[in-house]
Amino acid sequence: MTVGGWFDAEDLYGPLNVYKTLEKNNAGTYNTLVMGPFGHGRWSQETGHTLHSNIYFGDSIATFYQKNIEARFFNHFLKGPGDGKTGLPEAYLFDTGRKEWKTFDQWPASAAQTRTFSLSNSGQLTQQAGDGQGFLEFISDPLKPVPYTEDLSTTASFTPFNYMSEDQRFAGKRPDVLVFQTDPLTEDLTLGGEITAKLKVSTTGTDADWVVKLIDVYPPDEPNHPYMPNKNISLANYQQMVRSEAMRGRFRNSFEKPEPFKPGDVTDVTFRLQDVLHTFKKGHRVMIQVQSTWFPLIDRNPQKYVDNIFKANAEDFQKATHRVYNNSVVEVQVLK
Repeated sequence: MTVGGWFDAEDLYGPLNVYKTLEKNNAGTYNTLVMGPFGHGRWSQETGHTLHSNIYFGDSIATFYQKNIEARFFNHFLKGPGDGKTGLPEAYLFDTGRKEWKTFDQWPASAAQTRTFSLSNSGQLTQQAGDGQGFLEFISDPLKPVPYTEDLSTTASFTPFNYMSEDQRFAGKRPDVLVFQTDPLTEDLTLGGEITAKLKVSTTGTDADWVVKLIDVYPPDEPNHPYMPNKNISLANYQQMVRSEAMRGRFRNSFEKPEPFKPGDVTDVTFRLQDVLHTFKKGHRVMIQVQSTWFPLIDRNPQKYVDNIFKANAEDFQKATHRVYNNSVVEVQVLK
């Protein structure tokens, strides 16, 4: 049984890919995936009210996991017949939008359907494909990077925890962050499975990072819950980060053979975000933000290609204009 947390800032990649690798290479092996609304290892301790950043998921969720999933697994294999007939599902996952557990006979779910969202140069997140002629652009300055969080106190700790569901309004207001969003949803939309960003970009520099964030935008009448940890935050119009990932552009084609960008050339940058199970509720919006700095979660890219960024000189850190073309897409898996 592989257990993980959707907000594991240390290793979200690990449990998801351990499960998938076992499925691929060890057919017939007992293999169960459990993903809850937890940070790294937080399913082992009960906090009463289960929160991450400002988001409240319910009460006693770790206790539910321990009693109904973990104990059942160990009782079967340590005290029971150990034949693999635990009665547990193949995948026991928490929907971080509906805030409830769901079960599946495989992951990604067999019923998942691929949907493509295009990044329109109007700022719309749409299912209408772009022609590749339109674009949005921004100036990226490594001396003025986009911070990964608005709560600077968290940067002093060993691991940043809260940013993975933090309100992204602070970032979306910046001129060096591109924002694409849908109209308010007319019905619930459940994203369940894999996410792939397929960007078409260009830059005036020779290197660049690309950060893609999937965000749940709450409606203006969203009430606060009773356990708000920060009384200065309002959930009305809250922009909850659901998933995010960064790609260092030099590694876009190979992690073994980095290569620079050619200034002005339209270039493919394709990379995976980690899986999600999140329902965007009726009245909410789906948002994508694209940026090129995320400091200090990732180090600054000079934007001038150098063999070793850690040995870059001060003069190597240069402003660059980045473009994201309207035939850029984010592919998601949708559950009906």
